[in-house]
Amino acid sequence: MSVASVLARAESAPYTDALSDWIAAHQARFEQYVQSHLAGEDVEPRRLHAAMRYAVLNGGKRVRPLLVYAAGEFGAAPEAALDAIAAAIEFVHAYSLVHDDMPCMDDDVLRRGKPTVHVAFDEATAMLTGDALQAGAFGMLASAPVGPDICVALIRELAHASGTAGMCGGQAIDLAAVGSEMSADELETMHRMKTGALLRASVTMGATAGRVNAPERVALEQYADAIGLAFQIVDDLLDTVATSAELGKTAGKDLRQSKPTYVSVLGAEAARRWAERLRVEAHEALSGLGAEVQNRTVRLRQLADFIVQRRS
Repeated sequence: MSVASVLARAESAPYTDALSDWIAAHQARFEQYVQSHLAGEDVEPRRLHAAMRYAVLNGGKRVRPLLVYAAGEFGAAPEAALDAIAAAIEFVHAYSLVHDDMPCMDDDVLRRGKPTVHVAFDEATAMLTGDALQAGAFGMLASAPVGPDICVALIRELAHASGTAGMCGGQAIDLAAVGSEMSADELETMHRMKTGALLRASVTMGATAGRVNAPERVALEQYADAIGLAFQIVDDLLDTVATSAELGKTAGKDLRQSKPTYVSVLGAEAARRWAERLRVEAHEALSGLGAEVQNRTVRLRQLADFIVQRRS
């Protein structure tokens, strides 16, 4: 199926479409948008632009952009605004992976089934790639087709989610925890920051671009908190049972580096039960909304199931 036909389906697909069709359509839409908004490899500085495209394009499940689109659909947000928000969040996510894989942090050589950026290019280029993607993310939001108040709110949300109260802070705690023990509560705090904050922002920023009232906003935040933590628990589980080929990254690395995980702290079975409880919590958060809006929660519900029940 061509990209054009997939995009056409994305614009008209009813909620009765299979989730796989919806995902394929929005992944294609996202890829096309980002392709056109990243500088080409023939534009100076060529090596840096090539590395940025390498880091962002043609890889990953695009869970964060999908959550942006689903939350935006819930609030009837303009699709053009959602494209910019999805790209900004994925740029921050990609930059975090580039830096996370570098020798000064996790020193990994495989990401999304291909050599990491510092391996494919070099360490200095990898550092600049992350820096440029972070700057590009906020530039994307500053140019998003939304009103000035919404623009400022989106920038504030992404800054909070990616700073010391969110992703960067969680990564700092993670690095400091290598070789030490953590309680379940400490592990939860770390991962609500490191992983959960950006996933939460994907939902809340998609909603911010639309028309969402206060009770709906609270429900979406509760939903996002649940799936944000569930995502990391499932990641920890998969790290112990999936292969590097299945994951697209080095399997079992957390164990070899003596990093605390939900499996090492709780055990695999307890971690699975917790992930399932969080999936139920995500559904319950949306069920608390009125019956008249339940049809608008279908994609969010399906993505909660997808996140917890995925195999890679």
